[in-house]
Amino acid sequence: MLAITSSVIPIAASIMLIHAATPAQAQQERTELRPPAAFSSILDQHERSLALFREAGKVIQHPRCINCHPASDHPLQGEDRHPHFPAAMRGPEDMGMPGNYCIACHHETNVTPLAAPHTSIPGHPRWQLAPREMAWENKALGEICEQLKDPERNGHRTLAELHEHMAEDDLVGWGWHPGAGRQPAPGTQQILGALVQAWIDTGAACP
Repeated sequence: MLAITSSVIPIAASIMLIHAATPAQAQQERTELRPPAAFSSILDQHERSLALFREAGKVIQHPRCINCHPASDHPLQGEDRHPHFPAAMRGPEDMGMPGNYCIACHHETNVTPLAAPHTSIPGHPRWQLAPREMAWENKALGEICEQLKDPERNGHRTLAELHEHMAEDDLVGWGWHPGAGRQPAPGTQQILGALVQAWIDTGAACP
């Protein structure tokens, strides 16, 4: 009985914290994400490439992305990117520590507590942090851009594979379906994918 009670503590604490969040946090106006066609009037290809990446940066630097790309060993939460509560650690495989893995509280889908229907505990089958070398927290957009093009710091991806990750990965896609109490990433994953492809096609310039 003691083991069952102990395992419930992190989940209960999460629900209490979520319940404390105000509905206004989820009601913030979503940022517009313009499609590549909006930049077609920029004749200089280099300048257009820069503009395209800055637009994609609205998603890349949004809390839905940054919170899972922390610079430390602690995941982040909320629109203000505060440290995860209850306390959680990255762990050796970016999935939490033994005995306190991410999946202990984060299940395959978002979970909305019955006692707080305006909030939710986020979930996905592959819920985990990005590796340390892929940290974006506290970095300027130009730094993140250079990082995304570096195979040693982007998960050993080519630019084509980077586009596939941004445009099709369903864990990335969670950012637009984060559950009650969270602001979705700007635009749609389809628009982000189109922006990234257009950025690549115009030379993948970094601001």
